[in-house]
Amino acid sequence: MHLRTPNSGEPLALEVSDLRLTLGDVPILQGVNMKVPAGRLVALIGPNGAGKTTLLRCVLGLQRGYSGHVKLFGETQLKRVLSRVGYVPQRLNLERSFVLSVREFLCLRLRQTRLWFWRSNRSNDMAIRGSLAEIGVESLLDRPLANLSGGELQRVLIAYSLLANPDLLLLDEPTAGVDLPGEQTFYDLIGEIHKKRGITVMLVSHDLSMVYRHADWIYALNGVICCEGPPQTIMNAESLKQAYGIHVSPYEHHHHGHGHGHHHH
Repeated sequence: MHLRTPNSGEPLALEVSDLRLTLGDVPILQGVNMKVPAGRLVALIGPNGAGKTTLLRCVLGLQRGYSGHVKLFGETQLKRVLSRVGYVPQRLNLERSFVLSVREFLCLRLRQTRLWFWRSNRSNDMAIRGSLAEIGVESLLDRPLANLSGGELQRVLIAYSLLANPDLLLLDEPTAGVDLPGEQTFYDLIGEIHKKRGITVMLVSHDLSMVYRHADWIYALNGVICCEGPPQTIMNAESLKQAYGIHVSPYEHHHHGHGHGHHHH
């Protein structure tokens, strides 16, 4: 696949220019610039505290007090286009007493009906089934959200974010609390959705080895974008890994038969 650099005139799903934000006295974002062409699967990586979630909050119009510009689909009035963005948050802290079933939670997303609970399960299911089959959560419909495992909940959140047919899907640390084998299939799932729907996807993660198999462009953030490029380039930037403490799991090295990677903690 021939990779063009992200500024060769394609329409941009997301553009961030000179984004700066200080919280308290701590500079979090220190002049971040990104251009994400429509249809890409990009990864935003960086250590904890690098500003990844804060950057997402700016893009989603949830963060006040920043300077610089965020454009979605060429539009600076984010409210006009946020309906085209799907978002899967880092983790939904569900109360154990949270009583909605998966079906009820997903139906909350169906904008075409405020009165979803007056309709039969069957007509609701028709509306959400496509998304469910795609993500493999049909069997969970009647389960209470609070009883789901981390991996199951993650899948439900993805199905939820896809119900509005977004053009841009943002996933924040999608596998926090999901074990390795599950994590593998999870990224494959995202890769599949990306291919099938042709939407733009931005994955936010601190684990380089997980994202690099699927992403076609990687941004490394640490207050600023300190490096970007195709996965192979970033993967092999030894200096970056050391300076930066990015987690590269031995799994990936093992997988390619290189023996175990050396960690610099």
